Amino acid sequence: MADKKLVEAVTSMEEDFAQWYTDVVLKAELVDYTSVKGCLVIKPAGYAIWELIQEELNRRFKETGVENVYLPMFIPESLLQKEKDHVEGFAPEAAWVTIGGSNELTERLCVRPTSETLFCDFYKNEVHSYRDLPKVYNQWCSVVRWEKETRPFLRSREFLWQEGHTAHATAEDAKNRTIQMLNVYAKFMEEVLAIPVIKGQKTEKEKFAGAEATYTVEALMHDGKALQSGTSHNFGDGFAKAFGIQFADKDNTLKYVHQTSWGVSTRMIGGIIMVHGDNDGLVLPPRVSPVQVCVIPIQQKKEGVLDKAYELRDRLKKAGIRVKTDDTDKSPGFKFAEAEMRGYPIRVEIGPRDIEEGKCVLVRRDTREKLEASLDKLEDEVGTLLETIQKDMLERARRHRDEHTYIAKTKEEFVKLFSEKQGFVKAMWCGEQSCEDEIKEKLSVTSRCMPFEQEKLSDVCVCCGKPAKKMVYWGKAY
Repeated sequence: MADKKLVEAVTSMEEDFAQWYTDVVLKAELVDYTSVKGCLVIKPAGYAIWELIQEELNRRFKETGVENVYLPMFIPESLLQKEKDHVEGFAPEAAWVTIGGSNELTERLCVRPTSETLFCDFYKNEVHSYRDLPKVYNQWCSVVRWEKETRPFLRSREFLWQEGHTAHATAEDAKNRTIQMLNVYAKFMEEVLAIPVIKGQKTEKEKFAGAEATYTVEALMHDGKALQSGTSHNFGDGFAKAFGIQFADKDNTLKYVHQTSWGVSTRMIGGIIMVHGDNDGLVLPPRVSPVQVCVIPIQQKKEGVLDKAYELRDRLKKAGIRVKTDDTDKSPGFKFAEAEMRGYPIRVEIGPRDIEEGKCVLVRRDTREKLEASLDKLEDEVGTLLETIQKDMLERARRHRDEHTYIAKTKEEFVKLFSEKQGFVKAMWCGEQSCEDEIKEKLSVTSRCMPFEQEKLSDVCVCCGKPAKKMVYWGKAY
């Protein structure tokens, strides 16, 4: 009964996707609620995923010359006011500190929603000559945005992220860095998280407050909704002019720097859950799974079984595989259900008869397929299987996305698709915000991006019928 109860506690995704998601994050013990409204405890199982994300992104960032720094979490109001569009964009979500100790502050401090203004203030004193450029900095920190509606990992009032902030001598260097970092994100999403993405540019309406251009990677979740999974912003010299960040160039003239910023957050963990999870819980891609293999001893009270389970664990660990043995006194059925709930990519089952025959059973979490493996060659077989699972999970997610990407050439088709289907819709657009506003108002659909790989689906805008300028991916989003 106990094994059954564990899975029954998860609402099926077909019945209620939002409830399924909440059940999984709680039952897999990724997070817990707190007495601070809109803020969560990220538990060890959830934080371990974030650590692997952090480790891998850090490595990839540093390969491109990024250095890590840390700036304050408080932003004086006067500093925030310097870039008009930027402050207006964040004003509705800002949290303010007005008292320090028992004294009222002479100037309000904003708890950082993002750190552009602080980096600008810092660069103003740091950059004097072209020899000081580029500055390619990143910080890992938490930010605060006073969200009305919250959901674990996807939207909370405080969340963890990284924010890169760079300063360059030329517009071209800044644009190149913006695209370079977007490509780092796209490769990371596909190679590590097994999530295929669409790369493109945000429209004027959807771009970051204060940016010249915003680029994005968009992913499709299992329920057909889009998730903005990472963004990269080109600021041009707008922030530099507002903050007076100038440098003496090679020709001895004073010029303004060109800046970028780019970030991804713990919402990526929400993406992993919603792209790969199933009705029995998490399904984690091996490269981001804190436990890649769970060894489960069968009839563990029988002599030699636990010892063999520990021996296999130690051998796999030595081979560089993240592994644990479930040696608790729960029934095997309960242990299987728990390993599935937590999304471990491979389960190794070992019992007295297996030991006699010199083999064990490997169970894939993604397909439930059972395979026999020779104990002598376990490390090789597990290593190969982990790679296969990683590849298969990306292919499965890509197939799901492609099967749920539709084309609309007329307004009727566009409206019909969003009323009947769930997924991305590709359609042409005239470039006018009025059409974007109308689509959002009538269909609750937003432009996700103008993909770098443009296609000419028709000559006219899907909304107003005027000549089309861009092909856009549209979707309902988290």
